[in-house]
Amino acid sequence: MKQLFIIRHGETDNNKQHIIQGRSLDASINELGRLQAEAIRDALEPFEVHRIVASGLRRTHETAQPLASQRKLDVHKFPELDEINFGVLEGKVFTEIKDEVMEVHEKWKSGNVDYAPKHGESPRETYARANTKVEEVLESSTEESIVFMIHGRLTRILLSEWLGHGLQNMHKIEHQNGAINHLTWHDGKFKAVELNKTDHLMELV
Repeated sequence: MKQLFIIRHGETDNNKQHIIQGRSLDASINELGRLQAEAIRDALEPFEVHRIVASGLRRTHETAQPLASQRKLDVHKFPELDEINFGVLEGKVFTEIKDEVMEVHEKWKSGNVDYAPKHGESPRETYARANTKVEEVLESSTEESIVFMIHGRLTRILLSEWLGHGLQNMHKIEHQNGAINHLTWHDGKFKAVELNKTDHLMELV
């Protein structure tokens, strides 16, 4: 049985300013993000960590670095684990395009998980590319405990499907920058141990 830690990257200035990042904005984490990265490292102190996997985007690499340095591990980077592509919505401030964003979310909540913003990806497409890579890593790894440093919407997409809620219910998966989700994987099935662990972030608020 493998142990997985699905973790959302630390805060970027885009997060702080409510700018939709998606897949095309490759921002670095900010000062709070760096503190969150250190808090993630400390929160995982009681656990074995044998491998660290991240997306192709720098905000995940930078968040993983304190943990990687402490454990003397490389960060393995895969673009298949990038955030969903929000297409034409990327780079825009949420409050300025709230109606457009809510229209997309309502389509997804209604079960239309094949819908994608213009020039973007649907949840089903995103799940297919990311889940394939996660399962490839799990099946090919001899390591028993693996950290996946990824993104907020992608976390919702993966967990909602893995835990049997369906992609249309991904909005029910809670997450924030630096939150940790602990799961197990055995015989191709995922089980939750602890979801949206955030107590390590409390002193940073």
